Amino acid sequence: MVKKHFHTIIVFLMPFAIFLVSCNPFAPGLDDSSGESSSSWSDQKKIDGVFQNFAYAYTYGYTSHDTTYYGQLLDGNFTFVYPDYDRGGVEVSWGRDEEMRTAYGLFHSVQRLDLVWNSIIDSSSTDSYTTDASISRGFDLTVTFNASDIVSVNGYASLQLVRQGTQYPWMIVRWHDDSNH
Repeated sequence: MVKKHFHTIIVFLMPFAIFLVSCNPFAPGLDDSSGESSSSWSDQKKIDGVFQNFAYAYTYGYTSHDTTYYGQLLDGNFTFVYPDYDRGGVEVSWGRDEEMRTAYGLFHSVQRLDLVWNSIIDSSSTDSYTTDASISRGFDLTVTFNASDIVSVNGYASLQLVRQGTQYPWMIVRWHDDSNH
């Protein structure tokens, strides 16, 4: 008789036990909202919004170890290009997937990232009807790995931006980095 009641209790309590194991009441839920609904996320239909969002994505990325916002800036055909001064200035490039892995590694290995966009050096026609634009802009980036390992990077970023139409957000399709590192 005890065996029969034990079996009934186990069968009755099993779904409840599975529910308790599968949910952690002390962990916050995953935020499924898009970045555009965030009060810190700017209107990416404006070019200045891309730069504001870039800085926000770096700040959010290192504090949360999350590349979600950064990924929303990059077009599917994104290419990153930089001169490798150790190899005589040979240009090295990689695509979006490697850029996302690199950003993920950066966000996980630093205590702080401070990105400041400086003045625009050069820009193509960026009226409200264009679907592609080129912007060259100075930047200062401070990377804090720990209190005794702080790296300052400054230079210029030349970004090529595209959008599918004027009602769509700008996306970075190419980033040519010309910095001191």
